[in-house]
Amino acid sequence: MRAMVLTGIGQPLVLQELATPQAGSGEVRVRVEACGVCRTDLHVVDGELPLVNPPVIPGHEIVGIVEQVGSAVTQPRVGDRVGVPWLGHTCGVCRYCIGNVENLCDAPQFTGYTRPGGFATHVVAEAAYCIPLPADVNPSSIAPLLCAGLIGWRCLAKAGNADSIGLYGFGAAAHIIAQVAVAQRRRVFAFTRAGDTATQEFARSLGARWAGGSFDTPPEPLDAAILFAPDGALVPHALQAVRKGGRVVCGGIHMSDIPQFPYRLLWGERHVLSVANLTRNDARDFFADAATAQVRTTIAEYPLESANEALASLRAGNVHGAVVLRC
Repeated sequence: MRAMVLTGIGQPLVLQELATPQAGSGEVRVRVEACGVCRTDLHVVDGELPLVNPPVIPGHEIVGIVEQVGSAVTQPRVGDRVGVPWLGHTCGVCRYCIGNVENLCDAPQFTGYTRPGGFATHVVAEAAYCIPLPADVNPSSIAPLLCAGLIGWRCLAKAGNADSIGLYGFGAAAHIIAQVAVAQRRRVFAFTRAGDTATQEFARSLGARWAGGSFDTPPEPLDAAILFAPDGALVPHALQAVRKGGRVVCGGIHMSDIPQFPYRLLWGERHVLSVANLTRNDARDFFADAATAQVRTTIAEYPLESANEALASLRAGNVHGAVVLRC
């Protein structure tokens, strides 16, 4: 198989020819059709996540066709289209798994981080963590839903019954979850890099009531804010933007340090929360709701061999929507 491999922290990925992996017990081998490029992949490549241990094949928004099943696998079957998300394994016995919050598992494995990912022509995944997908979907269009969509969905749930929601960092996750929020008749306010009028117009085209710079003041107090941008300096500004009792949800797996801020910004029973990973229940709920909301992803496609260019484009913020590798 071919794969784009991280051989050293901070180094460009290297195209390599590797032995095609075999599915073991409880596993399936998937022929990758498309794999989304997520900001978490940047955190892996840059070594901003702990315990990155090269060689690593990044990628965790995987869409493909099952071409081999291991022993003890009844579903999915050969020929089925599946998604392979970030959460690749949980222990099933810790207090979090037993308590129905497997996203907080004490001994997890993550696709494209602690186990090989989808910047490749093939990937092996545990069958129990694969997400069934319709046969007639466009692989590139649905790939971003497997992380950007799922994390956005979990963030939206943490925002509670907010009628007005600010989305800070209008990239892959925000452009998906904005459509869901609008379909739920919520008011969406988009925050982008200062002066990024093109992204602001893009946000308005998806139903945002207002779009402005990350440090601008929205036209009304917000019930909740969701931070997808990995900039801790935005937390105090989001707290200032939400009304009493409002919530600020931090959706990234990595964020720069939150600066010191006065207690008055938190006072008034405002909440600061984080979202960690995802669950299989999230996937079942989100894909049903995304279909109802008729979510459409805006994507920029690259061939597998151009993964470094795709990462660079994402890093520079030059993409409206999501970046996808066609494998």
